[in-house]
Amino acid sequence: MWYQQTITLTAKARGFHLVTDEIVDALPRLREIQTGLLHLLLQHTSASLTLNENCDPTVRSDMEQHFLRHVPENAPYQHDYEGADDMPAHIKSSIMGVSLLLPVSRGRLVLGTWQGIWLGEHRIHGGARRIIATLQGE
Repeated sequence: MWYQQTITLTAKARGFHLVTDEIVDALPRLREIQTGLLHLLLQHTSASLTLNENCDPTVRSDMEQHFLRHVPENAPYQHDYEGADDMPAHIKSSIMGVSLLLPVSRGRLVLGTWQGIWLGEHRIHGGARRIIATLQGE
């Protein structure tokens, strides 16, 4: 079985956000898969997807602080006509990545105990974000 749909995540403030439940809730067909894979592709170049800590929110704020220090907005970027946060957002997106491939078993994502799907919103006003979710399995 193959199934594909677009998920639109609600607009979020700049930072890292746990979006596992938002994604799973948008995919009722996930429950039909006994063994398979879920591929997620974020259709944006100024945000990212990653798998990380799903419990302690200070990990997400520490990650945001790390990227603010190491990819500063006040660097002399040539690409600046969309705002000071745009080029740093592109860099962060490239570092973090925009896709995940996750195993599915018995209708559920197979994640580690402390793993969750994060959206890295790298713009101050990024807006709603679209993810193409592709399910493959039986």
